[in-house]
Amino acid sequence: MIINMESIKNTLQEKGIKPTYVRLNILDYLERNRFHPTAEAIFKSLEKKVPTLSRTSVYNTLNIFKEKGLLNPLFITGSEVHFDRNTAPHHHFFCKKCKKIIDLDIKCAYFKEGEVEGHKITELHGYFKGICKDCLKKGSK
Repeated sequence: MIINMESIKNTLQEKGIKPTYVRLNILDYLERNRFHPTAEAIFKSLEKKVPTLSRTSVYNTLNIFKEKGLLNPLFITGSEVHFDRNTAPHHHFFCKKCKKIIDLDIKCAYFKEGEVEGHKITELHGYFKGICKDCLKKGSK
């Protein structure tokens, strides 16, 4: 996946977001790291590259990105929020052993219909938890 700052800048501008240095770097990080990072992981990874970065600026930027539809928050672990740049409806698998979050391409008929028992569906969040295939291969149960 080839990503350049010009395309990152265009993505922000298309969503009506001012492309500041901090925002450009956070979106670039999210594009390059599709492993569902936390705000803290983003901060730790960028703090040397962006000396003016603060935890507050990371959280504020992530909130703007969420409001503008550039990412989705994941509450799968129960203890911290992870962020997913893939905004298309999809499910997630959380490995209880290695703590990896994996995208699952499972189709949900209810979401396509847009309604369940008269309730309008506007979002889909499907979480599965267990042991991933990599950990199973290593003999972890």
